[in-house]
Amino acid sequence: MTSSQPLYDLEPLLHLMLIGAVIALAPLAWVWFRNRQHGPAERLLALSVFTLFLTFDLVMFGAFTRLTDSGLGCPDWPGCYGNASPLGAHVEITAAQTAMPTGPVTHGKAWVEMIHRYLATGVGVLIIALTLLSWRLARRMPLSAGRSPWWPTVSLVWVCIQGAFGALTVTEKLFPAIVTLHLLGGTVLLALLCVPAVAHGLAVRGRAPEPLAPWLRRALAGGLALLTLQIALGGWVSTNYAVLACTTFPTCQGSWWPAMNFSQAFEIWRPLGMLKDGSHLDFEALTAIHYLHRLAAYVVVPVLVALVFALRRGQALARQRRWLAILLLLQVMTGLSNVLFDWPLLAAVLHTGGAAALVGVLVWSLAASRTSRADPELRQSPPKKAFARA
Repeated sequence: MTSSQPLYDLEPLLHLMLIGAVIALAPLAWVWFRNRQHGPAERLLALSVFTLFLTFDLVMFGAFTRLTDSGLGCPDWPGCYGNASPLGAHVEITAAQTAMPTGPVTHGKAWVEMIHRYLATGVGVLIIALTLLSWRLARRMPLSAGRSPWWPTVSLVWVCIQGAFGALTVTEKLFPAIVTLHLLGGTVLLALLCVPAVAHGLAVRGRAPEPLAPWLRRALAGGLALLTLQIALGGWVSTNYAVLACTTFPTCQGSWWPAMNFSQAFEIWRPLGMLKDGSHLDFEALTAIHYLHRLAAYVVVPVLVALVFALRRGQALARQRRWLAILLLLQVMTGLSNVLFDWPLLAAVLHTGGAAALVGVLVWSLAASRTSRADPELRQSPPKKAFARA
């Protein structure tokens, strides 16, 4: 980036907003056309599901952007060298690529970064439309808690916060804490969009949330909390490039307890690869970052397996149980692939997507169920044998 180019250049902002509107126009038209014979509730359901799907795709593409080192492909925000696309920045990008052919700014990386921004803007436009339609429907008919227009409203506020973190990711040069928070923010956005999508689906189909025993609802919430913590640890591994600190399994560097520096590993507010005092991060710190994520997996995976077995007791959440089992298996496989096969791109992207999908399934399970205290069968103690087998 030339020295005269500011980190924030809002000149292309209007063009980017127009691009986002065009991107959002296609799914909006498709939803409206497919549901033209249906009422507003059905159209809102379709838009909610489609927005949720595209947000999941955005999380996946964000992982691809990070893992291909394209986060600084355009080192200013929101455009690329003050332009709405890399086409207008051809001269600047060519100069940067000529100076550093494998550096952070190349034509390919610039396009990856800008496509990510275009998709994010498009998702933002869809959430605006979702919010407006939700408030319009709320004035026509009473809504349940899950169908409240405040859910998409909070999602709209949150996506604006995500945009701010996206800007800081670039302008703060991949600051690990900011990048990790950006990843977590995408996961939270998925959860916020999932709740009303599930609630609208139940309402349109005329179904009530499935009754679950109080202990099982608490177990689902606890599993979601543990999974979120594990995603934060995984994000810290990825943003610090600590995946290859351990290339064997189940041991690390030939030891069950390798040399680790936890004080450096969790000095949170620092530049990439550096400490606050300007010195470099030790390899033992990278090992600690990686190994703690692995140790946490030894807790989270059995807990989620136990949830799969616990949900077998009835057919209330049969679909969620199957997806939870499939995604958990995929998550374990991709996690091992990252370690044993030197962090292949496909496995790494799928690992991020699998974590986000697991969050979606757990939120889906909670949103599609309710606590039942009336049924004596549901009030009984949790099945100890199932948890023991898991």
